[in-house]
Amino acid sequence: MKIFQCSNCKNPIYFENTFCEKCGNSLGYLFDAEEMLSFPSKETTVAHPDTQNTLTYCANHSLDACNWLVSNTDEESFCEACETNHMIPDLSFPENKLDWQKIEAAKRRLFYSLHKLNLPYVFILNNEKLELSFDFLASDPNKPNAVKTGHANGRITLNINEADSVHREYIKEQLSERYRTLLGHFRHEVGHFYWDALIKPNPKVLQEFRRLFGNDTLDYGQALQKHYQNGPPSNWRERYISSYATMHPWEDWAETWSHYLHIMDMLETAYHFGLEIDPDLKKNTNLDVSCDFDPYEEVSMRKIIKHYLPLTYVVNSLSRSMGVADLYPFVISEPVIQKLAFIHKVVQL
Repeated sequence: MKIFQCSNCKNPIYFENTFCEKCGNSLGYLFDAEEMLSFPSKETTVAHPDTQNTLTYCANHSLDACNWLVSNTDEESFCEACETNHMIPDLSFPENKLDWQKIEAAKRRLFYSLHKLNLPYVFILNNEKLELSFDFLASDPNKPNAVKTGHANGRITLNINEADSVHREYIKEQLSERYRTLLGHFRHEVGHFYWDALIKPNPKVLQEFRRLFGNDTLDYGQALQKHYQNGPPSNWRERYISSYATMHPWEDWAETWSHYLHIMDMLETAYHFGLEIDPDLKKNTNLDVSCDFDPYEEVSMRKIIKHYLPLTYVVNSLSRSMGVADLYPFVISEPVIQKLAFIHKVVQL
């Protein structure tokens, strides 16, 4: 992700900030321009930097759930990210509201990446609309497992319990996962949406998908049952990015897609920080790289990976210095690189 600054005092700020710690101004994100705008806190609107329009906060700002700006001339009071919500939990319960706020923060980072990749959220396929939307649902206390996170026909359902770090860590341990985050869930599930939009309708692309990922017509229910009964094959790291990716070609695609977004976002962050890696190693230059290009503008996925792998060693080493788990606990094998390159090519079509 880019580095943002307060447009008033130039103080560095985070993507989620709603006010500047230095000058006290309000902050709002302008999606199309990818800019954070600063304006006096007493004001309710800010001028668009390129047009005569005035901007105000998304309607969800009043619920402390969004810091994006919308045009005062638009009939839609929600921003591009929030307008995709089909259902949200009952916010009269404080714990639901807190979980939903965390979910919306992660979703906005997802939409940042989709915008950088020029990926639309609505497709017309065979004269039918396929539209990305979200249901954020709370489980019935008497039926804690009733709400399943998943995707169907463009609608992504997320159990808001995933926003609770204790619950998420519990599930992570139960499923023997090395990584589980809200943003990771979004990136995985939206991968299923883009499989339906970009792969399924295109016979030529689908044929190449099957060569790399396998036969998508395999019975999904049977594959799921087999995976949880027998687990992944012992050599799964040789061909897959995660053990869950071995379950079915759809899940292999979604897992690889989510890692594609991880890679692009992390490397863009390193680029904007001007990160150079020059470790003090004798007779070894494998980690010497300069993150001097924007991955969203790079055609070669292999160049992206070449710069990304040393970065993972650095961030994992920093994590271990703090006594926490590796930030990126994955091995990217050659077959996975080929899958990532396929995704990169499909996105650029």
